[in-house]
Amino acid sequence: MKQNDSRRDFLKKASVALGSFYIVPRHVLGKGYIAPSDKLNILGIGAGGKGESDILLAYNKGSENIVAIADVDFNRAEKAIKQLPENLKKYRDWREALDKEKNNIDAVTISTPDHHHAAATLAAMQLGKHVYTQKPLTHNIHEARTLTEAAKKYPKIVTQMGNQGSSNDGRRVLQEWFDAGLIGTVKRVHIWTDRPVWPQGIPTPTGKHEIPADFPWDVWLGPAPSRDFHPTAYHPFKWRGWWDFGTGAMGDMGCHLLDGVFKVLNLTYPTEVQCSVSSIYTKDWVPDYYPESCPPSSKVTFQYPKTTKNDSAIEIIWYDGGLKPDIPAEWGDEPLWTNGVIYEGTKGKMANEVYNTNPTLLPKSRMESAEVKAVKPTLYRIENQSAGHNYHWVKACKAGAGNLETSSPFDFAGPLTEMILMGNLAIRSYQYREGEGRAGKFPGRKKLEWNGKDMKITNFDYANQFVSRNYRDGWKLG
Repeated sequence: MKQNDSRRDFLKKASVALGSFYIVPRHVLGKGYIAPSDKLNILGIGAGGKGESDILLAYNKGSENIVAIADVDFNRAEKAIKQLPENLKKYRDWREALDKEKNNIDAVTISTPDHHHAAATLAAMQLGKHVYTQKPLTHNIHEARTLTEAAKKYPKIVTQMGNQGSSNDGRRVLQEWFDAGLIGTVKRVHIWTDRPVWPQGIPTPTGKHEIPADFPWDVWLGPAPSRDFHPTAYHPFKWRGWWDFGTGAMGDMGCHLLDGVFKVLNLTYPTEVQCSVSSIYTKDWVPDYYPESCPPSSKVTFQYPKTTKNDSAIEIIWYDGGLKPDIPAEWGDEPLWTNGVIYEGTKGKMANEVYNTNPTLLPKSRMESAEVKAVKPTLYRIENQSAGHNYHWVKACKAGAGNLETSSPFDFAGPLTEMILMGNLAIRSYQYREGEGRAGKFPGRKKLEWNGKDMKITNFDYANQFVSRNYRDGWKLG
């Protein structure tokens, strides 16, 4: 046997022995040689706020290589920059970063405001780069469908949405309990959050303000319509409460809280959705009207048909802004969690806190029962829960698509995001009014009927304008 053939056979056997991984020790390839799979070369789009932790968790103290970052605000990104290599390249515009670094990178993390997610993600996928994109995956339903289809078009790309609780053991425990029949058939699910914890239901700022010389406001606006710069109203963080840039409380927390529900019950598209939102009064009798800003609180009810895993129609009720469901009799004397989920089944109830943590059967005395102890773990657990979601994506990238499944790939994350954004269609429809004064305010819409396949509201055409958006020149999707 030739020496090269022997070496090749060894490498093949080594990769099989490693199971999911194809990282070969350097000494096998020759002294001093660094295998391409030893380090993943990553571009971080968005490096401040959540971007900081996303980049640093992927970097893993130098286990991987951060080639460059793209961020409009290097001051906000300073904490991340100080912990990255000195030769890090820095760009203000992610489009320029992708163009100039496309031959130097393997993967991209995207942690921008919501309105940039889809365009940056699709551009990276079209270059053949693995992608980790923060939740919600996109700003509107059409974008979510586009990225779901892109994942099918580019099967060699490893994808992950940044709803980190998806990698927690709790989601798997809930799924195993449900599959074992511990709560029977689910009829109703309650989900609640304390968000928003940023201003919402407020008037659009007015007045002209000077744009700082080191802040590319036009780049920050990206696909969104042009508007005047304001020093405090949008950047950082407060963009979440403006429909042009964010997706409100549901967009912020829905991908965390509904992740387990979507997986456990094997949901796809809702058939109907309706909502109510809080009104603000600064005048007697006449509610304020701020359609550009998300409401301070809302309640949204989704209707789902039975699924392959649940032989009953399902009602899913979302509460935000301090609203919560009634405390179940089985809950006990303690108050409800700040953020949580309760599944109501024909044989009992189960609950979990945000990020799929603290899975609990109700009443809690059931947790020590023989039936619970009889349920054995059957689903794969992600190691290192604190960093697992980000770094498991890195390992999956290095293993190669199809060899190590991520917890929230786009074929799952895309439909989940569509559900959440469908809730926002109901909220924005409820905010709509014709005319002025008390008579002009809609007292609430009837249920919106949704054709998921065609991405269309069939009984209230006004809502369909929010399924997609108009993109500014230079920022169009694809």
